[in-house]
Amino acid sequence: MRYHRRSVIAAGLSGLAMSMAHPGMAWASAATDKKFIFILQRGAADGLATVAPTGDRDFLSARGNFAEEALTGRKLDDLFTLHPAMVETAGLFEQKQASFVHALASGYRERSHFDAQNVMESGAMQPYGRDDGWMNRLLSLLPADSAKALAVAPSVPLILRGPAPASSYEKSRGNGPDEDLMQRVAMLYAEDPALSSLWQDAVETDAMAAVQQGKMRGGAAVGSMAAGLMNGPAGARVLMLETNGWDTHSRQKGRLGNQLKQADALIAALRDGLGEDWNNTLVLVATEFGRTVAFNGTGGTDHGTGSAAMLFGGALKNGGTVKADWPGLAAASLFENRDLRPTMRFEDIVTDALSDHYAIDPVQMKRTLFPNFV
Repeated sequence: MRYHRRSVIAAGLSGLAMSMAHPGMAWASAATDKKFIFILQRGAADGLATVAPTGDRDFLSARGNFAEEALTGRKLDDLFTLHPAMVETAGLFEQKQASFVHALASGYRERSHFDAQNVMESGAMQPYGRDDGWMNRLLSLLPADSAKALAVAPSVPLILRGPAPASSYEKSRGNGPDEDLMQRVAMLYAEDPALSSLWQDAVETDAMAAVQQGKMRGGAAVGSMAAGLMNGPAGARVLMLETNGWDTHSRQKGRLGNQLKQADALIAALRDGLGEDWNNTLVLVATEFGRTVAFNGTGGTDHGTGSAAMLFGGALKNGGTVKADWPGLAAASLFENRDLRPTMRFEDIVTDALSDHYAIDPVQMKRTLFPNFV
């Protein structure tokens, strides 16, 4: 998984530019102790390897030697086995703080990463059908307060764009500016209330991100940083993370194992960093589409359709379960003779999970988040 970084000065100036483009812009509000994190696995993660249907004999025959690794993971039920790299996740499943949904997809049925991600983020029925995102629309259902909606990304992604204010944060790659420069910029902004407030927001956000990381690396560092961004009264209540590197067209076994190990560490760091707030947090992990059932000639898988999603939280409803209307992997059951056939909609899973989490009527939730489907 790759994560980019930039300096707090750039973050401050970015906030300034955004506020000039959108006068009156502030952090999005959510006066509730509930927190929500959405993690988008950009690149199409192989759900058939993450949560492997080892109880389906057609899976074992279709993947041959590549299925052997799946058999060494934590058995979730009679049908599914968790990838062995996800040790922390297996423990959360035991504690009923993790659950999985399989054979799901959005309504998109082609295999373009960009179009599929656009549909998943916008909640539209077709690519580029909307210019706002369902996470931004979620904010309209939450009571206003001083809490923040934030994306850990170079800029605000589509999923958080819309009428409700939101922002993005990207940690600096280097050591950042020295203290003298920081003080000079603060003094420069001090005479202007609007600029001073924007600068202070940027500095505080950078401090919250750095407070827990220490010597952590990879997924653990990102999870710890994200937890820091959500802690305290000024922390974000709604957060979006994007992870990359899931497009495993070749040499999937080793590459995906490392990806899942980092994802596992990220979730564990979120849990540890949030502390007691883990009990008020819902984490949803999903990808734009799945991958082919059969491996290709380079030991990888190609773009597919159905995949798996993961949910986490200290008070997760239906924790310790796998939800699946399993279509089977027999040749006659595959979508277009190659892919896991989706039997559940991503939009319905989001609606159900958030309705339970925020105690909001599911009809109202779906009407707001995915109005094109109502």
